[in-house]
This record gives sequence, C-alpha cells and structure tokens, in this order.
Amino acid sequence: MHCLWCEMEIIPTVHWGNLVQASRPSSLCEECTKKLERIKGRRCTKCSRKTSERICQDCQWWGSQQEDPLRTNHSVYAYNEFMQEVIAKWKYRGDYVLKDIFAEAFSQTFIKVFGKQKDAQLIPIPLSNARLKERGFNQAEALANFLPNPSLNLLSRTGEEKQSKKSRKERVTGKNPFVIKETLNKPAILVDDIYTTGTTLRHAADLLRQNGCPEVNAFTLIRG
Repeated sequence: MHCLWCEMEIIPTVHWGNLVQASRPSSLCEECTKKLERIKGRRCTKCSRKTSERICQDCQWWGSQQEDPLRTNHSVYAYNEFMQEVIAKWKYRGDYVLKDIFAEAFSQTFIKVFGKQKDAQLIPIPLSNARLKERGFNQAEALANFLPNPSLNLLSRTGEEKQSKKSRKERVTGKNPFVIKETLNKPAILVDDIYTTGTTLRHAADLLRQNGCPEVNAFTLIRG
C-alpha cells in the first residue's frame, strides 16, 4: 500500500494490538501523518478553537446576539499549511480518494464525543447545485459516510456564491441560504469539513430548531 499523499510505500508495523484486532490500514505514511495537526489540549467548549478560555470571544459574541441555535461544534484537526494543501487537492481539484486520509480519526473522534447520542440524525451541510456539479461530490456527505449514525439530506442550499469569497462581515450578516424539506423531531448533528466563522452551521441549526429539532450540535473535520 502507498501513501495517498506522497505515494511512499507504507510498511505495516506488527504489534500485539493489531495481532489481536485488525485495524484499518493507514492511508498516510508516518511522515505525512505527523504533518496533520490534531486539536489537543484546551479548546473552546462551544466551537473547538484552541484557547485557554472556556468559551472564546467569538462564541461569547454569538451568545450575545440571540439564543445560539448551535449547542456545540467539535473539530478534529487544526487548519495548518499541510491541511490547506490536502483540502485544496481534495475539494477543489477533485481528488476524491483523499477523503480516506481522515476516515479513522474522524470516526473514532465522533464515537468518543457523540457515541452516546445514537438517536441523533446526521445532517451533512449541502452544496449548491452549481458547486456540486463543479466538484462532482459533497465533501460533507463523504465525511458523514464514515460515521455510524444515519445520515439524511434534509437541507438544500439556495445561494450560489462561494462562502470562501465572502468577508467575515458578509458571512455573519448574510441571509440564511438553506431551505428545509421536512420537520425533524430528534436531535441533529451537522457534518461539514471546516468551521470558520460558524455562520453556515448556525444558519442550518437555526432552520432545524425552527422545524422541530430539539438540539443541534456540529461535528467538523477542521477548525479554521
């Protein structure tokens, strides 16, 4: 097997743990794996920003505006330089197989954080029709497929403008770009690739809360 990033051959190491229980084959070599930065230590309990504050300034601001529809977001990785390169190749240049780089860490972290919420419905954040046609896949759906809870495409996006092209102010003050297909009377966990300002997730959470959902959390691959 070869590393999905640098194509170096991966030589599996044998130890008592994988002799007793087979583990998922690694998709990255050891050197490339070291370049991915897992979020460890103290973080904002609301959004996963690395900080010594229990709730960061951004989340305090969200809470001061209105009742925050998003209870928490938990992210797995920080958005370092290597991750930016991987995401650019995966999302924007269509190298779909790179999703497998994240499979084990994403699924194991979900089970650790949300494992007891077996009745929660996964809701992947949708792309616009134009963006889906351009990319050929929805990265949020790809990530949700790694997780044990059922996934439902309950939301659709009406706007076509890329979020990455908007300023922070434009994101925060923009109108809700989502519409909902039906009510949901159970807890939801939104799934997306990256938490930047938290606006996209809060738009989705607000719509879900207005349509019967009692609680909304988010699980994202990266905290930007």
